[in-house]
Amino acid sequence: MDSYTIEFWNALDELVNNSEIVIDRPKGTAHPKYPNFIYQVDYGYLKDTCSMDGAGIDVWVGSGDKIVDAIICTIDLIKKDSEIKILIGCTEKEKSIVYATHNETPFMKGVLINR
Repeated sequence: MDSYTIEFWNALDELVNNSEIVIDRPKGTAHPKYPNFIYQVDYGYLKDTCSMDGAGIDVWVGSGDKIVDAIICTIDLIKKDSEIKILIGCTEKEKSIVYATHNETPFMKGVLINR
């Protein structure tokens, strides 16, 4: 791994470690706009941060140790935006679920980048 890549992951660690994680869409709950979509992994954001949509940086929080283990970069063709979402403590199965979630419609696509 080159030094820029190491510094990128270290910066994400610092951001997550110095931010409050807010889970506003717990595992098992329905999406507020799409009631047929049920979250299979806890989803939320980092309080007092800002992403492309003007809201907090999105996070998926799994059942493992609470370390940053991946990101998913998404393109939303309906909103015409892109974002990164940080995966924290996700098992391989949870990463697969998150990856599939961001690729299940023709309007949203994502690429998973493991640490």
